Formats: sequence, structure tokens, C-alpha cells
Amino acid sequence: MNVILKQDVDGLGFEYEIVSVKPGYARNFLIPRGLALVATPKNITELNVVLEARKAEEAALIAEATTKSAKLEGLVIKLQAKVGSGDKLFGSVNNANLAEELVKAGVEIEKKNIKIPGNTIKRLGKYTAKVRFHREVEIDFDFEVTPDAASIKAAEDAAKTRAELAKLDAQKAVRAQESNDVGFNYDNPIYANQKKEVKVEEVEETEVVEETPSED
Repeated sequence: MNVILKQDVDGLGFEYEIVSVKPGYARNFLIPRGLALVATPKNITELNVVLEARKAEEAALIAEATTKSAKLEGLVIKLQAKVGSGDKLFGSVNNANLAEELVKAGVEIEKKNIKIPGNTIKRLGKYTAKVRFHREVEIDFDFEVTPDAASIKAAEDAAKTRAELAKLDAQKAVRAQESNDVGFNYDNPIYANQKKEVKVEEVEETEVVEETPSED
């Protein structure tokens, strides 16, 4: 059902905004708490009257929001996080983390006005967040979640260890092969006897039976 927000609601919208919500959420939470009212034709008409009276103020708010949103253009944000196995994070990244980085970059924004995919991010990668500065000013902002310095060092150390182990395994394999070659002595008595037996067999196979001259 559609409701008119009477004030900003985290993750939902701004004051005076008409939003669609589940009936149960509206009747059991928003309306009883005075956060919203049903968007009936009468209430919408009254809303338009209020907005008309606030026209100059709303224009100023929209201009301010547009100026803030312009700061996102070309801005590169990389959220550093601790990484476990592969690209999976220890913990997660959320809208509060992104809001903090944006504020550091000079963009004033509250975490409630940022919506990221799935509400939390648990893997490295590139993502797009919805950043709202006003109900009429919304920006798609691209950012990236990257491993922190400790995670990078841990990954490098692990790769170095794997390389060293692989090198040791290769060296062991070479030594084992050399040991086998040395152990196979062609002059040892057993092999010598085998060679003699082979020669005897060869002689026996090459014996020629002399024919007895026939009597005339």
C-alpha cells in the first residue's frame, strides 16, 4: 500500500515522500508511530498544498542536494576490509562504512540515506549503492571493497610459503630420482648373472646343426 512519510525513515524515504510498503508494516509500525499516513486522495491533496507552500524551501533543499551529489562524480572510494579465504570477508561492509568514507572524502551524507546491495557486503569486489540526498535527488554510486594491508601481507606470505614448499618438493623429487639411478648398479652380481644367462640363451638359439653327408 502507498503511504506518505511524515518524517525521514531509515531505509525507506524522506519526509513528504510517497512510498509503497507492505500493509502490515504500515498498519503495525509506520502509522501507529506517527511516521506515516495512508496516501488517500484527500491526504495527497493536502500534501500538495504543503509542498506548494514550501516551494521556495524545497527548491533550496534540492539545489543543496544537487550540489552534494555532484561531489560524487569521479570520486573513487575503496573500502578496505579484512579478508579470509579467497575473496570472503571477515565480517561485512555496510552503509555505515560507506557513509564514513564519503564523509572523509568531503561528501556529507547520513548512513540512512545510503542503500547497498543486500544491505551488507561479504565479498571483495565492485558494487553500486543508491545514495539519496533528497527525495528527488538520487545517485548510483560505484565503489569497491578491497583487502586491507594486513590481508595483503598475509596473502603474500602464504603465496611465498607455497612457493618455497613447491621448491622443496621439487628438490626432493630430483634427489629421489638421483638416488634411484645410483642404486641401480649395472655391475652388481645379480645383474651380471642375468646378462650371462641372456648370453647363454642367445648362444643356444644360434647353434647350427651340422648335416651328415649322405652316402652316394
